[in-house]
Amino acid sequence: MEKEFRFLPEQASRIAGQVDLLYYFLIAVSIFFVVLIFFLIYIFAVRYRRRSEDEVPRQIPGLLQLELAWSLIPFGLTMIVFVWGAKLYFDTYTPPDDALEIYVVGKQWMWHIQHPTGQREINELHIPTGQAIKLTMATEDVIHSFYIPAFRVKKDVVPGRYTTMWFEATKAGEYHLFCAEYCGTKHSQMVGTVVVMEPMQYQNWLSGGDTGESLAAAGEKKFQQLACNTCHTDKPGARGPSLVGIFGSTVRLQTGDKVIADQNYLRESILNPKTKVVAGFEPIMPTFQGQISEAALLQIIAYIQSLERREPQ
Repeated sequence: MEKEFRFLPEQASRIAGQVDLLYYFLIAVSIFFVVLIFFLIYIFAVRYRRRSEDEVPRQIPGLLQLELAWSLIPFGLTMIVFVWGAKLYFDTYTPPDDALEIYVVGKQWMWHIQHPTGQREINELHIPTGQAIKLTMATEDVIHSFYIPAFRVKKDVVPGRYTTMWFEATKAGEYHLFCAEYCGTKHSQMVGTVVVMEPMQYQNWLSGGDTGESLAAAGEKKFQQLACNTCHTDKPGARGPSLVGIFGSTVRLQTGDKVIADQNYLRESILNPKTKVVAGFEPIMPTFQGQISEAALLQIIAYIQSLERREPQ
């Protein structure tokens, strides 16, 4: 039996229908004006053609109403597209507070995925329906792009920083996952599958897999192995600032500037600690550039994030 032809991939996320609707609107407006312009060109070319060499065309006075019409109507349509697109953009790039956070590391030529409860996957992503999913993504090498056509979401994964995207799947099934940014000779082989499951099936999958240790627990081990806990303590006279509750807070630097301690700030502080030194502390922390993988960085940052739920001693 032949597969049903689809002009666009199946809609399988909460935002997919909104993206397609805006796309159809743009196509419809474009087709309307293309047809109108070519029709008017043909009409004017026939009606106002020169019928003889002695003919002098009659001057047509300007019409203010017509001038306003062909200026204001396109402007109005442009503003509709702008407001509609801007709203959709902010909806697409602002994850809900209750989103389930999953960590993704791209490398030539595979996707390495870590769940907060410890499950790890290669080129597969298992998620439940009806749950907002937030992906925090990094790359070990070059630029990649995480693209799920059925969800209408795509986000570049850029070296040297974290990028995020979110979606909410609405239909159970298996969907294509691609890298949409050329990343080397085997770029076409950097594909995977997103497996969307009903919530009960997803819980069974979580409990049935070999979870090992959670992401935060693995990060705590890395934190201790690298001897970070010798400086970053709550004790008076500590050589480094306390990390309890630091994630998401405002940090004052030696320069007097203030920054938000988000994931990118924590990553930079681990790899280039002398770039943004916290006020009241000396720049004595060594760099871990080249000594720690992106997957391990995500684990340590997940551990630091978990400290905000602990009471300082």
